[in-house]
Amino acid sequence: MPEQLWSLLPVLLLILAAEFVNGWTDAPNSIATVVSTRVLPPHQAVLMATILNAMGALSGTAVAATIGKGIVDPAIINTTTVAAAMVGIVLWSCLAYYMGGIPTSESHALVAGLAGAGLATAGPSVLLWEGWSKVFIGLLFSTFLGFFGGLVIMLLLYRIFYRSRPGTVRIIFGRLQVLSAAFMSFSHGSNDGQKFIGVFTLALVLGGVLPEFHVPLWVILLCAITMGIGTALGGWKIIRTMGMRLTKLEPVHGFAAETSAALVIAAASHLGIPLSTTHTIGTSIMGVGSIQRFSAVRWGVAGEIIVAWVLTFPACGLIAYLVARVIFYLS
Repeated sequence: MPEQLWSLLPVLLLILAAEFVNGWTDAPNSIATVVSTRVLPPHQAVLMATILNAMGALSGTAVAATIGKGIVDPAIINTTTVAAAMVGIVLWSCLAYYMGGIPTSESHALVAGLAGAGLATAGPSVLLWEGWSKVFIGLLFSTFLGFFGGLVIMLLLYRIFYRSRPGTVRIIFGRLQVLSAAFMSFSHGSNDGQKFIGVFTLALVLGGVLPEFHVPLWVILLCAITMGIGTALGGWKIIRTMGMRLTKLEPVHGFAAETSAALVIAAASHLGIPLSTTHTIGTSIMGVGSIQRFSAVRWGVAGEIIVAWVLTFPACGLIAYLVARVIFYLS
């Protein structure tokens, strides 16, 4: 192992810890509906999510490049900036998980952490508008396209199958939901999986291991496996919150929510737009649930989730800023 890589090891381990937390608290969103509708037992759903998240992470590097080169200026930050950002992500996500299984957006945690630590390192000039414009586009994608996509797909399915017997509909979509859940898991990997790949590669560039930003295959594999392990070992609170507490779901509803969310995420990944898969599947479930009747969505639970989403930006940014300042002060 190169000497530079040894000196970077603490930072790289923090990035892998954040990637593990991503798999632990965020990736379970991709299988929450297929578990809650009992189409797949939990262990099969987790295995599928682990494999397809890893495959999705291998599908491209456009989002990784946006995160690694477009959020904060690599020329004026250092490895301490990256380490502080990872600390913010891990602390905030673990807090939300243990406070009630509230799903947080690792996407927003990541960009907020990089911003907070970057501001502590180099001031406002560190922020790059090109990448942040994609973050704001991703916020619109995940919120509005997720909700209305789920709503529209559900309306179409009601129109097509309105004369079908409930048992027949359940059988059909019990099979189709396996495919939509697989698509959702793959899409999650293609977007969320790439984000920490981008940060890992950024750390290698800052540490002098890589001469320029280029994502090596071993980095993709390492991060994908780490995220998969996180998904396999945790996430049950998140599955319960998103798949059972938010609204009552049948296979047809799960299919509509997963298909809507996966399509939005896949489009964003293709365009290199980092977006929150948590927001996307969450708003898709809300859109699908509101079609039955507005009160079918447990808006109290939805409110808790939305509050966590809103607080993620300032909380992770502030934690990362303070950690970076403390490290610089001590050094």
